[in-house]
Amino acid sequence: MDDIIKEFLIESHENLDILDRDLVTLESAPSKETLAEIFRMIHTIKGASGFLALPKLEAVAHAAESLLSDLRDGKLTVVPEITTCLLRTMDAVRRILGNIEATEHEGNEDDSELITALLQLRTGIAIAEVKSVVEVPELKSQNVADTTVRVDVALLDRLMNLAGELVLARNQILQAPCVDVAFVAASQRLNLITTDLQAGVMKARMQPIANVWGKFPRIVRDLAQSCGKKVHLEMSGEETELDRTIIEAIKDPLTHVLRNAVDHGIGTPSERVKSGKPAEGRLALRAFHENGQVNIEIADDGAGVNMERVKAKALERGMISPELAARMTPREVIALIFAPGFSTAETVSNISGRGVGMDVVKTNIERIGGSVECESEPGKGTTLKIKIPLTLAIIPALIVKCGGDRYAIPQVSVTELVRLDESKSVEHVHGAPVYRLRGDLLPLVYLSTQLEVDGGSHTASDVIVIQTGVERFGLVVDEVCDTEEIVVKPLGKQLKGTACFAGATIMGDGAVALILDVFGLAQRSGLVGAAQGSVMAASPEHAAAAVDDRQTLLLFDLSDVQHMAIQLSAVARLEEFPSASIERAGTREVVQYRGSILPLVRAASFFSGSAPAGDPEMLQAVVYTESGRSVGLIVERIRDIVSEHVNVQNTAGHSWTLGSAVIQNRVTDLLNVRAIIEASEQTFSVGAN
Repeated sequence: MDDIIKEFLIESHENLDILDRDLVTLESAPSKETLAEIFRMIHTIKGASGFLALPKLEAVAHAAESLLSDLRDGKLTVVPEITTCLLRTMDAVRRILGNIEATEHEGNEDDSELITALLQLRTGIAIAEVKSVVEVPELKSQNVADTTVRVDVALLDRLMNLAGELVLARNQILQAPCVDVAFVAASQRLNLITTDLQAGVMKARMQPIANVWGKFPRIVRDLAQSCGKKVHLEMSGEETELDRTIIEAIKDPLTHVLRNAVDHGIGTPSERVKSGKPAEGRLALRAFHENGQVNIEIADDGAGVNMERVKAKALERGMISPELAARMTPREVIALIFAPGFSTAETVSNISGRGVGMDVVKTNIERIGGSVECESEPGKGTTLKIKIPLTLAIIPALIVKCGGDRYAIPQVSVTELVRLDESKSVEHVHGAPVYRLRGDLLPLVYLSTQLEVDGGSHTASDVIVIQTGVERFGLVVDEVCDTEEIVVKPLGKQLKGTACFAGATIMGDGAVALILDVFGLAQRSGLVGAAQGSVMAASPEHAAAAVDDRQTLLLFDLSDVQHMAIQLSAVARLEEFPSASIERAGTREVVQYRGSILPLVRAASFFSGSAPAGDPEMLQAVVYTESGRSVGLIVERIRDIVSEHVNVQNTAGHSWTLGSAVIQNRVTDLLNVRAIIEASEQTFSVGAN
């Protein structure tokens, strides 16, 4: 059923229940307030039915509304015959709503006698047989409104806070040392229940992004008219859901982007016709889920970013030197539009020119753990891609130590972990430490230096590779502890202005750990994030088919000739297990892992000729986690983590792979890890009890 129809049915059923009560009250104690409320609800039903093209319902509601209008104006007084006829009208409305819910059609019943009775009551003609005239057949006992509950937002927030506290208590219990078998079993059961409860409460807080997009057609229309332009707005993915806190946070940034696209991106009809384009410009707004995040793309088919004009404005404002301007890449030039105070507008208007739009977009999106990427092609158009987390309340994080204290890093910003020896691996460029990671120079930021803590490491040992926007840097810490789901607590007013921290959380042992703001660290250390993006596709269909974008993959081998890869986003961690530690539970291989039992799946057994002759002393495993459940995927050798454009070809011929590609000069199969695990572990499914 269409969401709009469903919402109409829910609201109408709720109004009908109120109408029954108010009509009886009106008969015994007439009042203008009650009559006005009844009229308003009938008018709402009539108006919505007209909008949704429901003529039978509209006709019945209109007849009742006309009778109520006469009562409200004092032309008639409430008598039992009028009340009875109005109550029977409510029954007829219920019947029509029931038909719509069951068959998506208003039904074939004839309501002309009921409408005539309502009309005759307006003229003062008594209706002696009103009951028989409007008798209706009473319908199934439950409707769509009976299965829906409206909950106050404040109550949802309270439930979310309680779920967060339960997660903290769960973490404390799981980390408590205990050898009692019954207690361990109970704690594992608590872990599963808490995970499911947390997912349920978070789902209750989710809202479709259409709640934000509803005002955009009007904004685009008004802006286009004021600029003398013609713009057609296309929106797809309105049903994509986000946490309500994220919904609130992205309203202003998205509005800024649309205003900028209409004002700067799309030209006037005469300019577009001169360049061989239709007079009406196209502005595409698209949202979709990907890798546990929400992607929003705003694309226009305008003239694109004028690189030379951007550089000229930057030179004029002293933002860059002539020497730097001469050697800047297109990506670096586009990054200038996000600088504070930058604008290419010649004059300041009520739409643009003050240089705050794109700066606000970038700052606000990165503040909630998202990223902004932009790419423009001259003469073709500009695309802005925004990536944001699903929720800010409970997030997966990497726990690290520095100077004896623990800190949390949102896992969405972590791409990989590197272990190095500074004496061999760290180089210096103009005095700044860098690490050569697979041929690229990775700037290093020492957490102890940025936080000015005593006792922190000033040598590179554990390095976390952080991605913020398109800037990548290595964060040097004393120790990497573990990954954990944390409950985000807001900072007190004394710390809110600190650029390095995004919040706080309570650890399993009750201690407080600060959540690092990776974007703030990048700014504090002088690594100012830039932004790039994807080229606007010629059509929405082409955009949906563009699957060869840069991907981050984990590479591993099942044998000397069987090379595999999986999306890094599907990997919880990499582990090594002694072969002797493998035990059996029923017919399955398992290993004791972090206080629980980890099922093991041998990936090579799904590919003929890949299974090794015997187990080595140590087994390498890729730990895959979903909905609180983990499975270890045993492989022969973990090789590397790469980020590159992958052209996938469907050459596999079976369901265990998603296709093949050439990666690092080797033919590599993309493993369908979900299919393999489902085939091995029938109980491993999303939301399973």
